[in-house]
Amino acid sequence: MREKEKEKSVCVMDASGPLGRALVARLLHRGYTVHAATYQPQPEEQQHHPRLKLFRADPYDYHAIADAVHGCSGLFAIFNTPAPCFEEEEMMVEAEVRAAHNILEACAQTETMERVVFNSSVTAVVWRPEPEERERESALDETSWSDLSFCRRFKLWHALAKTLSEKTAWALAMDRGVDMVAINAGLVTGPGLRLSAANPYLKGAPDMYDHGVLVTVDVDFLADAHIAAYECPTAYGRYLCFNHTVCRPEDAANLAQMLLSPRTPAPPSDELKVIPQMIHTKKLNKLMLEFTSGIYGDIN
Repeated sequence: MREKEKEKSVCVMDASGPLGRALVARLLHRGYTVHAATYQPQPEEQQHHPRLKLFRADPYDYHAIADAVHGCSGLFAIFNTPAPCFEEEEMMVEAEVRAAHNILEACAQTETMERVVFNSSVTAVVWRPEPEERERESALDETSWSDLSFCRRFKLWHALAKTLSEKTAWALAMDRGVDMVAINAGLVTGPGLRLSAANPYLKGAPDMYDHGVLVTVDVDFLADAHIAAYECPTAYGRYLCFNHTVCRPEDAANLAQMLLSPRTPAPPSDELKVIPQMIHTKKLNKLMLEFTSGIYGDIN
């Protein structure tokens, strides 16, 4: 970490989820003062940390957001939708777009803000109509976006919400001159994390498997990627972030076994085949190498 970063304040919103907690712990360890905007209280050992300040997290309340980011040089924007908030999945879309708008607007009005790291999803990248034959051999990358009409047609509300909220964030960031980097994460996994077959990310999982784009990411690796995106001066644009691909029958069986629902049996091996990986993290790999080496822009 650069010496000048040690006196800076950064905000993590929402800090109550698995990624938020991992980020808070790492940022405190790296010497930052952390504004933790949370739905729920932080662990007891973190509440008494001298560089931790707690704020109420409400992504629909512009003034609450502005209070949380006041004086901060960075924001890690993570939108964790509490399940009880929505009677219908479609409402997730409007909620996330509104949250993205409020968060970027508040950052644009914060004079000390230097960079926003916006947590998005691989689902904002992979959903599209069946590609032309010549395009099927091309792996998806950060230039790819999920097709909005396709998401609406097949009721892929999580993908639609992540795509529209990220597009909203990018539009505001460019309009207001906010330096933003997006991390498009795979399905988040990790020790102690409770996964469920009802996770909205997994809607359409068989199709993602068939197209070679079903991926997961360990929460600790994801947290490190967010910090790299904030600290590396060369970071820009979007970064696909995952460290495990589900492209073999045994991979799919292992993922199914991680899900809590007893109604989700492991897929029979004889019904699946090995699928070539059609998504990559070359851009993130370069960023993480720069982050760990401290050499920026000169690594081929």
